Amino acid sequence: MDPDRRTFEELVAEGAFVPTEGWDFSWFEGRATEERPVWRYAESMTGRLGRARAALDLQTGGGEVLDFALGVAPHQPRLTVATEGWPPNVAKATALLRPRGVAVVAAPEDAPLPFADATFDLVVSRHPVRPHWAEIARVLEPGGTYFAQHVGPSSCYELVEYFLGPQPEANRNARHPDHERAGAEAAGLEIADLRAQRLRMEFHDIAAVVHFLRKVIWMVPDFTVEAYEDKLRALHERIRTEGPFVAHSTRHLFDARKTVTQGTPGRH
Repeated sequence: MDPDRRTFEELVAEGAFVPTEGWDFSWFEGRATEERPVWRYAESMTGRLGRARAALDLQTGGGEVLDFALGVAPHQPRLTVATEGWPPNVAKATALLRPRGVAVVAAPEDAPLPFADATFDLVVSRHPVRPHWAEIARVLEPGGTYFAQHVGPSSCYELVEYFLGPQPEANRNARHPDHERAGAEAAGLEIADLRAQRLRMEFHDIAAVVHFLRKVIWMVPDFTVEAYEDKLRALHERIRTEGPFVAHSTRHLFDARKTVTQGTPGRH
């Protein structure tokens, strides 16, 4: 049935039912859109993997991005490992990546990485919750590369502030690329490239809003359909009468290198 002809209750029920595991966003096709950064991270990652000896994918989600990149890379690193902290995603990533010979390690996002110093010559990550620079630098070998796409400041804040109201400036500036550059450099990484983009998002029905907020749980941390039913209903009517709800995501690309002369953090 055309979503435009479905009731609020039907659309909300659908958005609340769709599974949220992994980072496959194909369900949103025709219901929500987001511009892609010009650097095309997943495609760029394939070339890096093709030249790597040992690679680590941090916070892999359901493993979809790594699976895609390995599928088109000219060759796979001799050692490829991924970490993930959310148990449903660990299971999903393991099932997807095991056939490619990738070991998926269950590791909380805020814990030290369970790998020896200087294990990897490439560390990649798409949308880590937060980069732990000292740990990234520790597991990289001298001359190794961190290549990642991060979520930037105030990403999708039009939607966040619709539900939560105006946010403090400190929240709006969190994940700013300048702050992350300083953290990377303090850990001993040299920034080879740092680029940022602001990208248009459109939500075409309320089911897409509900599913997005269930999937990207840090946007509205206490989100439930019941708690925000009045706002959801008002937004449903707004989309029906005015067209898609427009927001903007922010992304930045990190290409950093561990200096050859740097000592390993934590060694004395």
